Amino acid sequence: MKTYIILVITICSNYLTAQQSLDTIYANDKKNVALFFPDPIRQGITGASNFVFTYNREKEQYFGLLQATPGTESNLLTVTKNGQVYSYILKYKERLSQLNYFINPKESIGKEQPERTKEKPISKSQDTYSNRITYFQKFCSYLLKSKYETIVTKRKKGIKLQLQKMVYNASEVYLVLEIKNSSEIDFEIDYLKVYRVNGNKKRKASFQRLEQKVLHRHKLPNQVWRGKKNRFVYVLPKFVLGDNERLRIELKELNGSRKIVLKN
Repeated sequence: MKTYIILVITICSNYLTAQQSLDTIYANDKKNVALFFPDPIRQGITGASNFVFTYNREKEQYFGLLQATPGTESNLLTVTKNGQVYSYILKYKERLSQLNYFINPKESIGKEQPERTKEKPISKSQDTYSNRITYFQKFCSYLLKSKYETIVTKRKKGIKLQLQKMVYNASEVYLVLEIKNSSEIDFEIDYLKVYRVNGNKKRKASFQRLEQKVLHRHKLPNQVWRGKKNRFVYVLPKFVLGDNERLRIELKELNGSRKIVLKN
């Protein structure tokens, strides 16, 4: 019986060790190391600034490029479009024996959102925010009537995007925004998204961009006519920006090339 117990413990220990081990990828500052994933890359983050992983954030692509400068070892965490997560140890190496890595789907360490069993329907009493829509509307109307302010403004191709107020109230934060169209072409809105950007401002440092959930959009127009302007309010769950965090607001034109990025 004792022998049997020792055997089981040994097998379990070896299994856990194998699960925790990660493959190592080597890079340097003289050559680009290419990583080809089985699905388009949605997000890639390195743990230390001496490693830089670049990929196309505007157009979906299957590969990213890795470079490194001498320093401590780090790690790379990558999430693909289908939610698969990949993780690797990164080390600097003066001479590289491999410049291209073709990632096998079996190397994924898991999914970003695990598959769930059938969920129970949420009752109306559990839906906190739906019961607060009326309050959101009243407070947003009050903010639009209040004194005009300016926090940050961005102009591009005749379009002005302006963050006028950032107000904390209860468990939400309210962003008062204005779009002004001084161009000769009507501006039809594709999307306006709000992000929290976490990272170093240095040129080659990695950063993480997290899209914020929008609880309510008050008077957001579908189109801003030429020569006109529109003020509106976004209601988001309350957050506080850290020392290395910035607010990023992206406005994209529908069926057009105009895109305005507002950073605070």
